[in-house]
Amino acid sequence: MAFIPRGIIPPVVTPTDENGSFNPVMFDKLLNHLLEGGVHGVFPFGTTGEFYAFEEDDYRRIITQAVETVNHRVPVYAGANSITTKGTIRLAKVAKECGADALSVLTPMFISQTQAELYEHYRAIAESTDLPIIIYNNRPKTNVHVTPETVAKLAEIPNIIAIKDSTGDMTNTAEYIRLTRHRDDFHVLMGRDTLIYAALCYGATGAIASCANVAPKVAVAIYEKFMAGDHAGALEAQFTLAPLRIATNMGTFPEVIKEGLRMQGIDVGKCVAPIAELTPEEKQKLYAVLQKMGLVQ
Repeated sequence: MAFIPRGIIPPVVTPTDENGSFNPVMFDKLLNHLLEGGVHGVFPFGTTGEFYAFEEDDYRRIITQAVETVNHRVPVYAGANSITTKGTIRLAKVAKECGADALSVLTPMFISQTQAELYEHYRAIAESTDLPIIIYNNRPKTNVHVTPETVAKLAEIPNIIAIKDSTGDMTNTAEYIRLTRHRDDFHVLMGRDTLIYAALCYGATGAIASCANVAPKVAVAIYEKFMAGDHAGALEAQFTLAPLRIATNMGTFPEVIKEGLRMQGIDVGKCVAPIAELTPEEKQKLYAVLQKMGLVQ
């Protein structure tokens, strides 16, 4: 496929109101904040978007709004995540109907499938749609790992065009790149915000970066400076972003991301229960990080 996932793609948080329901007005504000920050794509309904907390009607509404608001300025990558293959295929069809440009498909959770089962899962999904598909490996959250060897096999399927690696294991990311480097139709995206620069050095085409919700210009600078040949500038931008990603270990993910946006005046609401707010002490620490980054006064 000609579609190349590249640059900084934030997995967009899902704004909520005081009742925990989707807030479309704030979603528009957030999307425009990201576009003004120079992002190269938007990705609703990822882990950062609390995909597990919303119904299919919300899914349709959110993907549709993202497509309409972005209006072809950047690609819209829709998360299509389900424990079953048929559930994922159903969401893929909805995403296609809503106008999404590509799909991100997380490994099924809970059932701890084999590599052969993972291969068949992704193969069946790919056969069900003509949208480009990005495999999403988030082993720390799902306890399911797509091995580099399995990814190399999946890369042979025409519309499976990339993998996002959120393991935080740079050796694993490097193996994805090494085993698929002979293909010009398959790409690797970094999913750990502290390793964007390192992944670009190895040959990744970009990153799906949760912290880009809060600091889009900083995250974008890593990629743009790298592509311009300014490696020192790219590395400095990476060092600027790193404390924010490390701070996400406070509280339950993605509450730090939502709190960071609230501190900047983008009131995306709280995470859906049972995720709790940060403690006052944690909020102070986060504010200090944002202050040092120049994101708040």
